[in-house]
Amino acid sequence: MVRERATALLVDFDGVLRRWDPAVAAGVEQRYGLTPGVLGDIAMQWGRLQPVLVGQVSHADWMASVADALASQSVEPDQARAAVAEWQEYRGEVDPDVLALVREVRAAGLPVGLATNATDLLDADLAALGLTDELDAVVNSSVLGVHKPAKEYFQAACQALRTSPDRVLFVDDDDRMISGARVAGLPAFRWSGPEGLRYVRAALAY
Repeated sequence: MVRERATALLVDFDGVLRRWDPAVAAGVEQRYGLTPGVLGDIAMQWGRLQPVLVGQVSHADWMASVADALASQSVEPDQARAAVAEWQEYRGEVDPDVLALVREVRAAGLPVGLATNATDLLDADLAALGLTDELDAVVNSSVLGVHKPAKEYFQAACQALRTSPDRVLFVDDDDRMISGARVAGLPAFRWSGPEGLRYVRAALAY
């Protein structure tokens, strides 16, 4: 059976539409004498990360907990807070190829949504990156109260796009999210870089 082409596009933020230069965090860690990779390692510990992704704590509280954890590792508290603050000043960069695709798809009359496990800082990040008016829907886990790859998350995203799941193409760089989307009935494509643009275009009905 040949699947019908999708009539809506749902893209992940980090790793797809937004990319991060690892040299920024590495530079902060070097300047403050921290172990390489420690900022990300602490921030991404699931017990610390999960509450901020579902809106139980704020982005500011999450970062304060990262600074506290650093301070518990024999880093002076003031230095820990300064390092985290400097690390957080960098808000990533827009992938120009993905943004061009988003604009192309919307210009063809298909809705495009952003599907992201994010914090209450998302709207400010979108504004800072000039993306506020580039999307038809933004589905933020911290607003929704549930995060990818939960089926309920994808159901809400499809509702936001006013499109049935089987016609919403989901693009993400994480295998777990791809699997979750497929369980929810969405066609999904694992993003690994601009070489995937050809597939995404071919899978959309325009």
